[in-house]
Amino acid sequence: MASSQIKVPATYMRGGTSKGVFFNLEELPAQAQEPGQVRDKLLLRIIGSPDPYGKQIDGMGGATSSTSKTVIVSKSTCPDHDVDYLFGQVSIDKPFVDWSGNCGNLSAAVGPFAIHAGLIDPQRIPHNGIVEVRVWQVNIAKSIVVHVPIVDGCVQETGLFELDGVTFPAAEIQVDFMSPGASEGSMFPTGNQVDSLEVPNIGTFSATLINAGIPTIFIDAEALSYQGTELQEAINSDQAALDRFETIRAYGALKMGLIESVEQASSRQHTPKIAFVSQPKSYVSSSGKKIDTQQVDLLVRALSMGKLHHAMMGTAAVAIAVAACVPGTLVNNVCGGGERESVTFGHPSGTLKVGAKALNAGDGWTAEKASMSRSARILMEGFVRVPSDIFE
Repeated sequence: MASSQIKVPATYMRGGTSKGVFFNLEELPAQAQEPGQVRDKLLLRIIGSPDPYGKQIDGMGGATSSTSKTVIVSKSTCPDHDVDYLFGQVSIDKPFVDWSGNCGNLSAAVGPFAIHAGLIDPQRIPHNGIVEVRVWQVNIAKSIVVHVPIVDGCVQETGLFELDGVTFPAAEIQVDFMSPGASEGSMFPTGNQVDSLEVPNIGTFSATLINAGIPTIFIDAEALSYQGTELQEAINSDQAALDRFETIRAYGALKMGLIESVEQASSRQHTPKIAFVSQPKSYVSSSGKKIDTQQVDLLVRALSMGKLHHAMMGTAAVAIAVAACVPGTLVNNVCGGGERESVTFGHPSGTLKVGAKALNAGDGWTAEKASMSRSARILMEGFVRVPSDIFE
C-alpha cells in the first residue's frame, strides 16, 4: 500500500525579519526540480495555500507575507558564484507562487543554508573568520555577497546583534546587494526622479518609481493623509485603505512598464512594492520602544502582498537606501536632500540603517552596491510531508 504522504528534505529558517522553507534543489522530488506548475503545486501544498481562511493551518506558512516564503538553492551555474538562489513568494489565499522578485531578508539566510547543505567548498571555510558566500539571485539576475561568521568551523548563529522586528539577538550577517539597479532599462523606469502618478477616482500623486533591490513606488505620507508613524493595525484593519493602496500600486506598476494592463497587477502581488515616506517624527514602535526624531533620517511604511509590513522588506530597504542617495527623489527630499551614502529610517518595528552608493555617469543613475546587516538562524531541519497524490 502506497504511503499516504511523501517526505521532502527541508530546512525551516529565519532570515532577517522573514521566515521560509529552504530546499536543496537536488533534494526536491524529480518532478519539481524544473520550474513550472508541478513545482508550484508542491510549494503551495507545503506552505498551506491557497487557504480561504487566510491562516495556512495545514502547512508551514505563518499567514503573513513575511512567513509565506520558499527558497530553492543549488550549486551555481554562474561563473564566480557559489550558489544559485531562487525565491518563491507564496500567495496565502490564491493558488499561485510569485517568482517576480527577491526576498532581501531571506538573502541573509542563503549563505548559512548553503554551508549547512554542503554546497560550499569546505576549503573555503576557515576555523574562525568570515566566509563570503557569493550568491547568484536567479529571480532578478543579480549578485549578492553574504558575509557569514564562522566559529570553530561552524556557522555562528547566536550572538549579540539586535535587529528591530526580531525578538532575540543573534550573530550579525552583512549582506551586500551588488549593482542592485534594474538589470534591463533604467533604474528609474520613466527616467524621472519624481513622477506625477494619476490614479483614476483616487487622485494624482507625486511618486518616485525606482527599480533597485525590488521595483518600488514611493509616495509622500501626507498626500495619503498619513503621518508616517502608523503601525500595522492602523492600515491593515482598514479595507478601504488597503484597496486604495492596491489600486495605486497597480497604476504604478503600469507606469513602470511592469505590466501591460492594471488587471495584471492581481497576479503580480510580490512586485512592485508600495511605500509611503515622511520626515522624522517621534513614535512608539510595535514592541513599545520609543523612537525619537533624532534617531532617524526619515520614516517609511511599506506594504507587501496587500498588507502593511510589520518591519521592512530587505529588498525594499535596498530601494530606500538607493533612492535616499539620489538627489531629487521623494525619499532623498524627506531626508533633507543632498548627497549621502547611508540612511537610517524608522519602520513599524523600530529603525534600520542601510548604505548605498549611487552614481550618475551622465547617462542616468546607477547603483554600485547596497549593504545592510541582518541575522539568520536555522529553526528546524528534517522533512516536510505532503500528500502523495500531490503530483496527480
